[in-house]
Amino acid sequence: MKTIFRLAVAIAVMIQSQTFGQSESMVKIEGGSYLPLYGTEQEVVVGDFLMDVTPVTNQDFLEFLQENPQWKKSQVRPLFADSNYLATWPSDDSYGANLPSAPVTMISWYAAKNYCEWLEMRLPTIDEWEYVAMASATRPDGRQEAGFQKTILGLYEAPNTYKNEVGTTFRNYWGVEDLHGLVWEWTMDFNSIMIGGESRKDSAGGGNLFCAGAAVGASDVKDYAAFMRYTFRGSVKAKYAVKNLGFRCVKDLPADQNKN
Repeated sequence: MKTIFRLAVAIAVMIQSQTFGQSESMVKIEGGSYLPLYGTEQEVVVGDFLMDVTPVTNQDFLEFLQENPQWKKSQVRPLFADSNYLATWPSDDSYGANLPSAPVTMISWYAAKNYCEWLEMRLPTIDEWEYVAMASATRPDGRQEAGFQKTILGLYEAPNTYKNEVGTTFRNYWGVEDLHGLVWEWTMDFNSIMIGGESRKDSAGGGNLFCAGAAVGASDVKDYAAFMRYTFRGSVKAKYAVKNLGFRCVKDLPADQNKN
C-alpha cells in the first residue's frame, strides 16, 4: 500500500513540476515573503513547496496504521500520544462511524509527523502554513480584502466541522482547500514561538513542545483569525490528541525547481 501512496505522490509531483496547480493531491505553492502575526518584526521568506490539497483523512490514516502498527491506539507509547489518541475509533483497524473522507483527528504531533515521513514528506512549518492561509479565493494575500476576515471567522464559528468530509470549505488562490473551518492543523515547528521575548531570536526553547506559546507584539491586531490559530497552538503539547485537530503534509521541491 505504501508503494501505491509513493507512486501517487511521485505522479503528483511530476505533474506539478510541468503544469502549475494541476495536481489533484498536491499543489505547488509559489514562495514569497510575508509578515507573520507573531515572532518577528521583519518579513519572512518562504520558498516554493508542494502542499496537500486537503487534510489527511481517516481512510488515509487507516492505511498508514496497517503498515505501521506501532501507531495503532493499542500499541502507541504514552510518551507519544495521550489517552485521547484515536478515541473515536472503536478499534485499531476501524474508524467506525467516522466518515472515511473526513479529516482524521485525535492525532498527536508525533503520529502526524511520522505519517508524513512515511510518505517521504513532512509537516508544514508555521510560516509555510500561515503563508498559504493568508490567500483568499482570488489573491495570494487576501488579508486586506473586503470580507475575507469575516468569512474566515464565520468558518471558525461553525460547530463540529471536523466530522465533515474534506473539500467542504473554500479553495484558495493556490488550490488548497480546508485550511479554515474544518480542523485546526499541526505544524512542524509548533514550538518555535515560545514566551521569552518579543522576537524569534529571544524565543525560549521547546523542552515541553508547546505550540506558539503566548508570544507578544502582534503585527496586525485586527487579524483575529490568525490570533485564534496562534492561541490554539499555544494550548497544546506534542502528545495531545484533540477532537478537532488534524494535519496535512507538504513536500520540498528539488533545488532546480525552487526559485527562492
